[in-house]
Amino acid sequence: MAAPSPEFRHATRDDVPAVVALLFDDVLGRSRETAPRDRYLAAFDAMRGEGRNHLIVAVADGFIVACYQITFISGLSLGASRRAQIEGVRVAAGWRGRGIGESLIRDAEARAREAGCALMQFTTSKARSEAHRFYDRMGFTPSHIGYKKPL
Repeated sequence: MAAPSPEFRHATRDDVPAVVALLFDDVLGRSRETAPRDRYLAAFDAMRGEGRNHLIVAVADGFIVACYQITFISGLSLGASRRAQIEGVRVAAGWRGRGIGESLIRDAEARAREAGCALMQFTTSKARSEAHRFYDRMGFTPSHIGYKKPL
C-alpha cells in the first residue's frame, strides 16, 4: 500500500508531545528523552524565539508521522557559506519503508536552499547502521568525524 504524501509544516506548541513521542520511540531515545513535558515545551519556545531554528513535522492521515529540526547557520568557512544543520530526524515506526524519510530529506533540502544554504549537515550515531545506508542513498557522504562532550 502506498503511503499518502505527507504535508510538511512548522510544528506548533501542541505538536510537541507527538514529536517527543517520536524521539522516544527509538533505541537511543528511550534512554535520553525522559525530561518533564514542560522542559520540552520551554525548549520549543526558545527554538521559536531564535528565528533560525525550526521544528518541522510531517502529517499524514491526520497524524504526525515524522519530524526533523533544521537550523540555519551563517559562518565564514567554506567561502562564507550558510549551512543547514538537521537534527532529530525521525519517522514513526509504522510509517517506515514507505518513502516518508525520502520526502522528509527532500523537504529539508528545499528549505535549506530557500534559506540560501550551500550545505546541509548532521551527525548520526555510529550505532544507526540502517540510517547510514539511508543517508548514503540520499546522496550524503560521511566526510567528517563528529565529537561530542557533555557539559
